[in-house]
Amino acid sequence: MADLKPVYRADTKAAAELALDELETKWGEKYPIVLESWRSKWELLSAYFRYPKAIRKPIYTTNAVEAVHRQFRKLTKTKGAFPNENSLLKLLYIG
Repeated sequence: MADLKPVYRADTKAAAELALDELETKWGEKYPIVLESWRSKWELLSAYFRYPKAIRKPIYTTNAVEAVHRQFRKLTKTKGAFPNENSLLKLLYIG
């Protein structure tokens, strides 16, 4: 939902709360349970606004992390057991 982006991409927690209000105005009637959940868990969800903006983007962008995990799984799934942690790290580094 594109209307959710202004909430988690906001520069400050206050700006995110305003964006959440706008989101609720637009979608609250259609998705009341979702918005209720965001409101009830807002203190937990908004905790990441304590981080600098450069760090927040990787927190809400999981595609890059998932791509790395997919590559790791591809490299390791055909291998048996690894004798030690260093052998696994070498494989992942070289791969």
